[in-house]
Amino acid sequence: TMHRNMYDTDVTVWSPEGRLLQVEYAMESVKQGSACVGLRSNNYAVIGALKRSVNEMASHQKKLMEIDHHMGIAIAGLTADARSLAKWMRNECLNHKYVYGEPMPSKRLCDDLADKHQRTTQTYVRRPYGVGLLVASYDEATGPHLFQTCPSGNIYEYFATAIGARSQSAKTYLEKHYESFPETEKDDLIMHALRSLTGCVQGDGELTKENGSIAVVGKDQKFILIENDDLTVYLDRLEVEGGAADGGGDDDAMQE
Repeated sequence: TMHRNMYDTDVTVWSPEGRLLQVEYAMESVKQGSACVGLRSNNYAVIGALKRSVNEMASHQKKLMEIDHHMGIAIAGLTADARSLAKWMRNECLNHKYVYGEPMPSKRLCDDLADKHQRTTQTYVRRPYGVGLLVASYDEATGPHLFQTCPSGNIYEYFATAIGARSQSAKTYLEKHYESFPETEKDDLIMHALRSLTGCVQGDGELTKENGSIAVVGKDQKFILIENDDLTVYLDRLEVEGGAADGGGDDDAMQE
C-alpha cells in the first residue's frame, strides 16, 4: 500500500510492480456502473442494460445509444464520459459515410476508439475515460459483431458478454447458453438478454419496463431501441417462464 500511495496520483507514472494504477482505478469505475449485456447470433446483435434512477422521483439514466443505423453502444461507468465518446463515434461514422458513401466498418471504428482510450493513458494532461462500452453492430460484409472496450485501451470481440455491477450472474448464464446463439432468432435472442439481466438487478428488485432496456441491430434490421411499453411484451413472456436466469437471482456467490 505504501507503493500505491506514492504511484497512484498520476496516469503516466509506473508503479514498481509495473502497473499504471490510475488506469486500473478507471477500470474499477466500469465495475461500479449498472450492468450491461451483449450477445449475437448469425444475423443479429443484441445489447441490454439495467437503467439506474437516482431516486423514485427521477427518470432513469439512458444506457443504450444509437451511433449509426448499423451500430449502437451500451455503457457501464461514467455516463458523461460515454456521451462524449458517443458524440465522437457518431462524427466518425458521418465522416466515413460522407467520404466513402457506405457505413463505417465497426472493427475500424472500435480500433480507433481503443486508440482514443490508449492516448489518455500515455498523456499527462488527460485522464482515462471511466467507462466501458459494449458495441453492437451489423456490417454488410461480415455480419453482426459485439465488441467490448476498456479504459486501458484494450478491445475484445465476443459472442456474448456482460459488464458492470453484479454482471457475473449474467456472464454465467451467457456462458451456459452461448453455443446455441448462432442459430437463434431475434426474439429469442432478446429473451436471452433479458434472462441474463434478471440476475443483475440490485437486492430483491426485479426487471421492469422502467429499468430494463434492449437494443437490436442486424440483417435488414436498422438499430432499434426497445424500452418502456415496447419491452412489456418480452417481460410478459419472461414472467410466464418464471423469469430468473438459471442459478441467477439473489445467490450471493453469483454477485461477487
